[in-house]
Amino acid sequence: MPTDTFRQDLHRIADWVADYRANTASRPVLSSAQPGEIAKALPDAAPESPEPLDAIIRDLADILLPGITHWNHPRFFAYFPANNSEPSILAELVTAAIGAQCMSWQTSPSATELEHVVLGWLGAILGLPDGFEGVIQDTASSATLVSILMARERATDGKFRTQGAAASGADRLRVYASEEAHSSVEKAVFLSGIGSENLRRVPVNEELAMDPTALDEAIRTDRDRGLIPCAVVATVGTTSTLAVDSVKHIGQVCKEHDVFLHVDAAFAGSLAALPEMRWLIDGLELADSFVMNPHKWMYVNFDCSAHWVRDVDLLLRTCAIDPEYLKTARDEDVRNYRDWGIPLGRRFRALKLWWVLRSFGADGIRARLRKALALAEGLEQRIREDEDLKLVTSGRLGLVCFRPVREELGPAILDHVNGSGEAYMTHTKVGEHFTLRWHTAQDLTTEEDVDAGWSALRSAIDAATKE
Repeated sequence: MPTDTFRQDLHRIADWVADYRANTASRPVLSSAQPGEIAKALPDAAPESPEPLDAIIRDLADILLPGITHWNHPRFFAYFPANNSEPSILAELVTAAIGAQCMSWQTSPSATELEHVVLGWLGAILGLPDGFEGVIQDTASSATLVSILMARERATDGKFRTQGAAASGADRLRVYASEEAHSSVEKAVFLSGIGSENLRRVPVNEELAMDPTALDEAIRTDRDRGLIPCAVVATVGTTSTLAVDSVKHIGQVCKEHDVFLHVDAAFAGSLAALPEMRWLIDGLELADSFVMNPHKWMYVNFDCSAHWVRDVDLLLRTCAIDPEYLKTARDEDVRNYRDWGIPLGRRFRALKLWWVLRSFGADGIRARLRKALALAEGLEQRIREDEDLKLVTSGRLGLVCFRPVREELGPAILDHVNGSGEAYMTHTKVGEHFTLRWHTAQDLTTEEDVDAGWSALRSAIDAATKE
């Protein structure tokens, strides 16, 4: 493509992106597409001849956008935030233009060194204790898997990697997580070769956080049975309700029993940037690894997961492999992040994190976090005052969980809200109770959007009551 044509196309796409951002709020939050509808509208085969940009943009608007659920819509209250931002979008464009494969220092020195520096910045903003070294993984699921692999290697003295499951005694390993821990923990346990049957779910207390006493008892019981306690995963902000496991008390148990501790703070970890929320990671000095997602609540495009570990040598013994064709003359003097995770290939993810931190500054990020918390506190108060609703968990971390007083109406209310196109919420189960979830952590959400969501909720309650 000639440079002048490419330049013109870039300007057109830039206008499209700006218009999309400006008009997202006017679209239905949740796509109403039916299964197979989008595929049916697409040709059966790729074109034999080039097609013009006009045709591509037209089909983007007419076929694909109706099938998009808009995660950055100001009334996207579902699941968890997947915030992006204008600075991050600009950085993604530059990343795509550079097109670097950043597997090692030599393949892109700037990518490697920027990643090291920017994770130092981020760790300082979050108030992480000394002794951690960071790497960017694609998602928290990958970070958790890497941490479980590290724990497995430590518990088997490296024998699993060299001798396999049977010879290393991996069938006797145990991993512990709360009943509320994310599904990625179980996935990591079976992908690691430890096996789902060796994941022990620890009971939670009335605040839905892991009970450290129950954890201690579980570890002691397993040791007495000849099993090998391998790892504990503590969660700072569970997916269902943002419950917070006590890292300090769990860490003390792990220290006593010499068990690897991984802390999953994928959603709520960003809040540690606020000095008044630093209690979330109290005791982190006792942990072996920690993960949080800038692509959830720090305004960085998906995917960008910040993973810190204490023992880099253990990480390298777990993940590194060094075939001749990857060796370079600089390997002894530099970091090769290909050895810090599972994939060989790596995107230049550090660029967008760097761009966002520079564009907003730490104070700008803190202001956005505080705005989201204030919106959640206001929402919590509305729910407390509504005679048709019952508060389940507070909005102190930006997520409010609640249910209708008439619990049987919960699914119908959710369907009405989501079918309206005005807002999008999801549900969970707390105990056996169908529970609605509403987070206010989407960066574009304003008080007016909470008002609109509340109107959609009240309309849904009225409609469900009449059915």
